[in-house]
Amino acid sequence: MSVRLFSLGAVALATTLTLSACGGNADPMPFQTLNGQAPLVIGHRGAAGTLPDHTLEGYLKAIDMGADFIEPDLVATKDGELIARHEPNITGTTDVASRPEFASRKTTRKVDGVDETGWFATDFTLAEIKTLRAIQPLSDRSTAYNGLYQIPTFREVLNLAKTEGTKRGRTIGVYPETKHPTYHEDANLKLEDRLLAILAEYGYTKKDSPVIIQSFETANLKYLNTKTDVRLAQLVDGDDYDFKTGAVTFAAPFDRPYDWTRAGKTELFGSMVTPAGLADIAKYADGVGPWKPYIIPVKGTYGTDGKMVDVNKDGAINYMDASSAAPTTLIADAHKLGLTVHTWTFRNEPKRLTFDLKGDPKAEYLLFYRAGIDGLFSDFSDTAVAARNDYLKALGRYVGPGPANPCGNGRGVALGRHTAA
Repeated sequence: MSVRLFSLGAVALATTLTLSACGGNADPMPFQTLNGQAPLVIGHRGAAGTLPDHTLEGYLKAIDMGADFIEPDLVATKDGELIARHEPNITGTTDVASRPEFASRKTTRKVDGVDETGWFATDFTLAEIKTLRAIQPLSDRSTAYNGLYQIPTFREVLNLAKTEGTKRGRTIGVYPETKHPTYHEDANLKLEDRLLAILAEYGYTKKDSPVIIQSFETANLKYLNTKTDVRLAQLVDGDDYDFKTGAVTFAAPFDRPYDWTRAGKTELFGSMVTPAGLADIAKYADGVGPWKPYIIPVKGTYGTDGKMVDVNKDGAINYMDASSAAPTTLIADAHKLGLTVHTWTFRNEPKRLTFDLKGDPKAEYLLFYRAGIDGLFSDFSDTAVAARNDYLKALGRYVGPGPANPCGNGRGVALGRHTAA
């Protein structure tokens, strides 16, 4: 990163403009976020829209695109090392299926109660994992980078964030997800203590550490709450959409946290985003990470025949024929309890955008920024940042390109653990 020299006059002018945009003469409009700062952009699995998921190259690209945090999903190897992979089953994200030396490792295991066949990280040592290369898991995205990049360890991801943050003069946070904690516990490879030990090596033990730990399960977050002051976030999943009502639908294994299933609980993920459910989350976590339609539902248009209308007239009935509905009260309900709200996942491809967005992915981001979202996960961090800049301009807070927004961008913000009854 080059060092730029400014004259004293230029510095004075920049300072004047900054003060104006941050609450001086311009009198900017306030953010609707919990902490009063700009919403965070989180690089989902790195730069997943461009490069294979969970590679150092992908994380670096997300940082180049302006992401405030990068997100490594964590699974364990046979010898207990934490690596960045989306699932314990590495078949769809690595070239392991084409490696004859590992053909005998193919097996069937239960993950969240569902039989999966393939190759599992828990059957490989770290040294063996390091011989594999990442591949693009989505068939509609470029495979040009398949086979080029190694599988990183969690330490390597932390080192990258720290080094690049120092180079750029800004804090780059890391937002790890503990993947399938119950699966790992059954394999005697409990993730949480391993994760905390690595974070402690970097001094990341406090509320203001540039780390947020997330999970779809609950018991592990409650355990972590007793062991660390690092911020925690409860993820909230769902299976599909009901385009008639806009409601999230549920089917196993996306119906409830798997530790709830194992414990015999019958409540669904949706119970977590009720006022009572959020109050329970606030007892052990600092934030909630609901799927997008919990916040802004998507609905279809239905004809007198009771069928959903093909509004874009492409001959198919699908997500592109739905439109965004009015926001729910989820963000406001969470903020009342002191919980941040980070939602997922934002993507640029037209087939992943509803009809009302008219093919413009920035329009979707703006819906959520205006609704008061505290942060969001994006496969295309550059688009998320560009949309945020548009939002800042509308609020009178944009101060031009640079490594940080001096009005406050939420990086490294300390949020206390809440004890709502």
